[in-house]
Amino acid sequence: MSHTSDDTSGTLPAGWPATEAEATAVQDELRGRVVLDEPGPSPDAPLVVVGVDVAYDDERDVVAAAAVALDSLTLEVVDQATAVGRVAFPYVPGLLAFREIPTVLAALDGLTATPGLVVCDGYGLAHPRRFGLASHLGVLTGLPTIGVAKNPFTFHHREPGPLRGDMTPLLDGEEEVGRAVRTRDGVKPVFVSVGHRVGLDHACGFALRLTRGFRLPETTRAADALCRAALRAASG
Repeated sequence: MSHTSDDTSGTLPAGWPATEAEATAVQDELRGRVVLDEPGPSPDAPLVVVGVDVAYDDERDVVAAAAVALDSLTLEVVDQATAVGRVAFPYVPGLLAFREIPTVLAALDGLTATPGLVVCDGYGLAHPRRFGLASHLGVLTGLPTIGVAKNPFTFHHREPGPLRGDMTPLLDGEEEVGRAVRTRDGVKPVFVSVGHRVGLDHACGFALRLTRGFRLPETTRAADALCRAALRAASG
């Protein structure tokens, strides 16, 4: 089942921040609502896991978002939705969530399946202000969220062992903000951080549960392909 919202006018929510200072103030306020003391759903439990991702057409100031719902045990797609809108905020490192969240929320709203977990292609706690997209999205929706990123952003880590499941802390000074997780033997790790209502152990467990033959989780791979297709359709 697939659902599409093609509103390229992309009306932004009332009060959406327009400046870096306004966006930083919103981050500071919402960060206090992040729940970090719940273990969250178990990676071994059957549930609907939703991957979200976005693609941009910067020349046209357009962003396409996709939300793809998978069965956590079989990794089969059970629902998907897309939305297209205008880019909601200028490019500012550390504030990327503000560029895409309205369109991501529209894609999530298009799902008929109820998410048990949302997996973002990006960061949660592993963020300079401890409030990346996964945390932001989790606070706004109330859903358990995690971030699985392709690179470690500004943080450091020791290289994990070479085998799938090997992992090491992702550190900001002495603070563990996530983990580098090897999802395939001999392939560079992904970087997992909690977003909202999920502990780091379960977040890493899901990163492994959701990978099958590739470095990235199937949630991210499916959402990436779908948002790119939606952007092509909107641009055509």
